[in-house]
Amino acid sequence: MITVTVEERNKIDEIISKNTICYVGMIDKEGYPYVVPMNFGYENDTIYLHSAREGISIESLKLNPNICVTFCNGYELVYQNENVACSYRIKGSSVVCRGKVIFEEDMKEKVKALNIIMKQYSDKHFTYSDPAVSNVLVWKVEIQSVSTKLFGVPHPNSGNYKDNSIS
Repeated sequence: MITVTVEERNKIDEIISKNTICYVGMIDKEGYPYVVPMNFGYENDTIYLHSAREGISIESLKLNPNICVTFCNGYELVYQNENVACSYRIKGSSVVCRGKVIFEEDMKEKVKALNIIMKQYSDKHFTYSDPAVSNVLVWKVEIQSVSTKLFGVPHPNSGNYKDNSIS
């Protein structure tokens, strides 16, 4: 099995769009890694997240706004030789994005971000009350770097090799 690096933007966007959850990593106020699963929206190389206004994540990000957002999909068990344990692997794809969190406070921008988040999960049009928008904390993360991999791809010399399509 091999791991294939992906650089084509349309494939990266496709992997992200297939997800319903991302994993957001940061450094907590004691200096330890802290990772939380979150709902998200994605548009124009920007990831949008939302949360309560208080909590461990918020305290941590106020001290250090650098984050890593990871998307992973496809969880098919594949193998090259059914009788060789070392030839088994999970086939899937991942995108790892790095950037800095900016907390959006402008009401119109928050509504725009919430609509982008909801577009990830539904085709419906939503409205938001002013108190609801005021009470939510919207995170905006412009992607500064991205790495993308397809993993569990059969080696080209194996009898199981297929196109490196995204899982």
